[in-house]
Amino acid sequence: MFAFPNVARASLAALGLLLALPTPGVAATAPASTSSNCFLSTDWAGWKSPSPNVIYLRVRVNTVYRLDLATASNDLDEPFVHLVNKVRGSDWICSPLDLDLQLVDDHGAFREPLIVKSLTRLTPAEAQAIPPKFRP
Repeated sequence: MFAFPNVARASLAALGLLLALPTPGVAATAPASTSSNCFLSTDWAGWKSPSPNVIYLRVRVNTVYRLDLATASNDLDEPFVHLVNKVRGSDWICSPLDLDLQLVDDHGAFREPLIVKSLTRLTPAEAQAIPPKFRP
């Protein structure tokens, strides 16, 4: 009977320790580092494709990323298609796993999933070297 207050104090101390620990769900909502390799999906401003395996993304005004695809798509150069990314969880894009891309036509009848195998931020010189008709 007298042990109950000690159990209550021990329980409160344990609860205090648990509350002091970092919460995994909160840490997962933002990248550990918002370095130059990451961008917000809302900053994506345009795209173009020079070949069936490559997509260039323009982020903000002057930043360009190159996406290399695992499988080719011969429809990337069609004028009636749009590139759609489904955001799941965080808005940050830091790796190919953060992209869930589909190529979709104007009416939504055509959908082709695109698997990104690499995401590379281009230097300003590399972005300038892209032929003008393929610059996003």
